[in-house]
Amino acid sequence: MTRIAAVHGVLAPHRYSQREITDMVARTCLPDGADRRLLDRLHTSARVSGRAMAMPLERYAEPGDFGDTNDVFIETAVPLGEEAVAGALDAAGLSPRDVDLLMFTSVTGIAAPSVDARLVGRLGLRPDVKRLPVFGLGCVAGAAGLARIHDHLLGRPDDVAVLLSVELCSLTFQPDDASPANLVASGLFGDGAAAAVLCGARRGAGGPAVVETRSHLYPDTEHVMGWDITGSGFRVLLDPGVPDVVRKNLAADVDGFLADHGLTRDDITAWVCHPGGPKVLTAVEESLDLPAGALDVTWRSLDSIGNLSSSSVLHVLRDTLAERRPQAGTAGLLLAMGPGFCAELVLLRW
Repeated sequence: MTRIAAVHGVLAPHRYSQREITDMVARTCLPDGADRRLLDRLHTSARVSGRAMAMPLERYAEPGDFGDTNDVFIETAVPLGEEAVAGALDAAGLSPRDVDLLMFTSVTGIAAPSVDARLVGRLGLRPDVKRLPVFGLGCVAGAAGLARIHDHLLGRPDDVAVLLSVELCSLTFQPDDASPANLVASGLFGDGAAAAVLCGARRGAGGPAVVETRSHLYPDTEHVMGWDITGSGFRVLLDPGVPDVVRKNLAADVDGFLADHGLTRDDITAWVCHPGGPKVLTAVEESLDLPAGALDVTWRSLDSIGNLSSSSVLHVLRDTLAERRPQAGTAGLLLAMGPGFCAELVLLRW
């Protein structure tokens, strides 16, 4: 089986408390003298105590266009990505020249040459390394990236592959936009990166095994999450109906996937869930009828660093392995959801 040999997460260089960020958003988005009680309520209900950000807080109020913020994305994403990949390879006991495939995912900035191309020389990867930059999967890409690398390694069991996610969500913040979607996003999303090293079956690596994966795209849900691409950058689309989509669909998808492997929810010893936000996490808990504490690692990640889009589920996986590593040989389920609207399920064997 494919093995996840190591996971390493890093955060953007500037950290602020939720209160500091809320005050900046109030100054930047709300008209002078406006009632800020809705903003305060939205940011408090996000259940985030602090977040890392790509820029110093005061810079978010400065005028700029898409090009300006995208330049910051590239300038920040490259060193963060380098740190994440180097840390993961070191934890796996591998060198950069062992890497056969580098998959890069982000939904918060664009670059050509892509960020992965810019990292090959910096990291000392081989010039014949295969690269696959992916854009548009959003929050689901951490899980989907693991799944697609697993597909690759099934056919190339001697290979080593790295999944790199860099998400600088704060750079999509829209000054002077007091829409509920922008206010919610400004209270929920943070900036960071994560890298996972996966090894094919013949590499003899340790770490949790990827048993199987499943994707599910829900029809007529394109409107619930994503971006409007504008002259000022990525303008968030965030429909309040996302938790309802989860409640309607997730349980049947999970049960069917597990049943195909002779498993039920009771057999899962660790749920590695993307921290989509309090309402989404509550919908996951309720729809799957999870026992108390099943998503504690995810809730703690949300509190301490916010939602890092595709990087978040990899941070939760890292924390699960470090803090609540399940008994060897038992089953785990890693899951995330994102624009489409879609879900990705990854069955693990610890």
